[in-house]
Amino acid sequence: MRQQQRGFTLIELIVVILILGILAATAAPKFFNLQSSARISALSGARAAVQSAASLANALSLAQGNSAASSVSVQGATITMVNYYPDASGIIAAVTLDSGTYTSSNNGASVATVTMAGATTPASCAFSYTAATSTTIPPVVTTPVTGGC
Repeated sequence: MRQQQRGFTLIELIVVILILGILAATAAPKFFNLQSSARISALSGARAAVQSAASLANALSLAQGNSAASSVSVQGATITMVNYYPDASGIIAAVTLDSGTYTSSNNGASVATVTMAGATTPASCAFSYTAATSTTIPPVVTTPVTGGC
């Protein structure tokens, strides 16, 4: 008796390879955009860290009964305050951001800017922190600009 061989025909193999090629061609561009998405997520995380650090420094200053401009110490770092919230240099000291990932700068005592170091256009992948202008108005942390991430 003759045994029947089992397997795939040539046409079935070609169809499977063709389907895999189409799937790879449509899925590949989505994987190329992951780096930009990762930068945007990291920037949003840094923004949340800045907001939290400002709130915690404010709470510490109030709990210690300090004046509106008294500095506070957090984990060995001296945070300069204005209106019970960190000023631009104080928020950079309060938040320890990885220098290889983020670049931070301050414009005097009122505005600090945090940018992504590896972004395509770093100025278009950033957010800013504006110090509190009075004791009743908290600092402003802008929504991240993500066009150049």
